[in-house]
Amino acid sequence: MSRIGIDARFYGSIGKGLGRYTQKLIEHLEKIDSENQYFVFLRRENFEEYQSTKPNFQKVLADYGWYSFAEQLLFPSLLNSYKLDLMHFPHFNVPILYFRKFVITIHDLILLHFPTKRASTLPTVWYWLKFCAYRLVIWSGIVRSQKIIAVSEFTKKDILSQYSIAENKLVVTYEACEKSFPKSLQASEQTLEKYGILKPYLLYVGNAYPHKNLELLIAAFKDVSIDLKDLNLVLVGKEDYFYSRLKAQVKKKKIEGIIFPGFVSDEDLGAIYAQALLYVFPSLYEGFGLPPLEAMEKGVPVVCSDSTCLPEILGEGALFIDAEKKVEIMGAILKVVGDENLRNELIAKGRKQVEKYSWDKMAKETLNIYLENVNK
Repeated sequence: MSRIGIDARFYGSIGKGLGRYTQKLIEHLEKIDSENQYFVFLRRENFEEYQSTKPNFQKVLADYGWYSFAEQLLFPSLLNSYKLDLMHFPHFNVPILYFRKFVITIHDLILLHFPTKRASTLPTVWYWLKFCAYRLVIWSGIVRSQKIIAVSEFTKKDILSQYSIAENKLVVTYEACEKSFPKSLQASEQTLEKYGILKPYLLYVGNAYPHKNLELLIAAFKDVSIDLKDLNLVLVGKEDYFYSRLKAQVKKKKIEGIIFPGFVSDEDLGAIYAQALLYVFPSLYEGFGLPPLEAMEKGVPVVCSDSTCLPEILGEGALFIDAEKKVEIMGAILKVVGDENLRNELIAKGRKQVEKYSWDKMAKETLNIYLENVNK
């Protein structure tokens, strides 16, 4: 029996995409591995959210903030006390002072491609100091890891373009989206009412970081709504600095029809996805692109940026655009909204594309990585 640790401080809703990946990995490992002993390291705020269903999965409090000094200086001591045969860090933030064997998952290199002050709330000097520290931590994790898991072929190539030393360590394991059970029509309508959402609406789900390109989406929607006066745009994401700034811009420009529901639980999110007329994803950089895949699973047609990993992940299931051009975003929205046959075609192709991905398959591939490297 090997002793395997998983850094689950991102576990669940607090960790957004990273949290979903970590949560699904652990849930599916519990189903397939009863031989090895797992230690699941969590923060105080998500400690109760994870409840082990198997005796070989033990949760441990590791209340160290992400990207903090405590993470770098104190977390290694806690990990060492458990004498782990292998540790899995599902993000690049590996403590530099942790010297036992580990594998690392890298979802993307957004930090390196968008190192702009505009994407941060920190004062300029502190931002660039922190950026240099990030670069050091990523480099250290890549150099010292046993294996590097990338979530797409695009991410694998992107890592190699920056760190050629990673060439013999990289393996791709795709993420997936959870199969859902739709609510009744009445319950779904109540969900929309709860969040103040009016139909018909375009939908975006995710954060509002600058590379998500939401400012251009809003500008495109403003022009589209001249012809489609009843149409709304729903931007789902937890209220933070970037969403607050976006809301302020919308208010200042007096743009009508844009709805900000804030944070939405997974249970309610399914109903909001399912009743959308169209899902629009204008992001300029993604490592995997889970939200449009989730929209496809709910039977929603998708208009999506043609950048980075998105054509690889979404295949023929989306209508792709150059999302740096407002006129293309506008044209795609008008085209799909106005053509029921095209919507149905995208829905059918999207559902077929979703079937290519499985959290169970991802967990099995990850377990094989653990077993191959635990005794190296």
